[in-house]
Amino acid sequence: MNTDIRVSRTSNAAKVAAVLGALIVVILIAAPYWAGRADLRLMGEVFLYLALASLWNLLAGYAGLVSVGQQAYVGFGGYMLFALTIFAGLPPLVAIALAGVLGALISIPVAALIFRLRGAYFAIGTWVMAEVFRLVFAQVSALGGGSGTSLPTDIVRSMADDRSAREALSYWLALGAALIVVTAVYLLLRSRKGLALTAIRDNELASASLGIDIWRTKFFVYVVTSGLTAVIGALIFLQKLRISPDAAFSVNDWTAFVIFIVVIGGIGTIEGPIIGTLVFFLLRETLADLGTIYLMVLGLVAIVVMLKAPHGIWGFIRHRFNLQLFPLGYRVVIADHTKGV
Repeated sequence: MNTDIRVSRTSNAAKVAAVLGALIVVILIAAPYWAGRADLRLMGEVFLYLALASLWNLLAGYAGLVSVGQQAYVGFGGYMLFALTIFAGLPPLVAIALAGVLGALISIPVAALIFRLRGAYFAIGTWVMAEVFRLVFAQVSALGGGSGTSLPTDIVRSMADDRSAREALSYWLALGAALIVVTAVYLLLRSRKGLALTAIRDNELASASLGIDIWRTKFFVYVVTSGLTAVIGALIFLQKLRISPDAAFSVNDWTAFVIFIVVIGGIGTIEGPIIGTLVFFLLRETLADLGTIYLMVLGLVAIVVMLKAPHGIWGFIRHRFNLQLFPLGYRVVIADHTKGV
């Protein structure tokens, strides 16, 4: 028997997906030239939710940090955008980047505090911290207090000359953020630190015995995801042009829906948040006019998926068809070149 045995980190499916993904990205980049204003806003929202879901998936699906308080950094990023542009006079794009840096910095003392908690206590602790953030910003009268404030007209106009150009810029920023987050997560998980994360996810005790610093690895992931979440929060409220404590720190909008996306898509996979985001927006655009029935349908879909496909939609597809569009680990490929049996 003439066989070749080799170790590979890719697959034919991944190569095809990369080509199709590149074509889709090119089409999406050109969207301002073929899509309407409402379509651009919807697609921009899709991209921002995809970024949030990918970050939460990295946090919970790989680092094992099940946070229900990531809205703290969404709101913090949004408020930093408003504060830095209004009071410091910074251009919006500079303020967005700086909001991410500040979000990462403020997450350091937060992590030092809540990392003392475990399991459900950690989840509750993250929610409590988010509420603290909300109450603090509700007291800042310069930013509208509890009623919030709007981004001044001169700051909005500084982004572009007309409304169409501003809509296009906001869209490109959202698309760029989603691409950067998904790519960053993919590259991180393919690195040595990503290998450590995967080991921690599978078995913390065994990981510690192999010399992996579990606390430091989780701390690194928490700080990075918090900073990037703050950037996404700034982009969200750059689109909305108005902010208030209740909107900025909404647990439903920025955490509950994100968890729904990751769970139904497939937690612990890169493809899961992509599938989950598409399903979520399909349901929302189809059923949103039904009011409370829409939320009931979301709950029903989540229950059915968890019962029928415990690893999510993508987990079911991957196990059924042996597909992996974002390969992370190595696998042995055996090619049989025997001719004429």
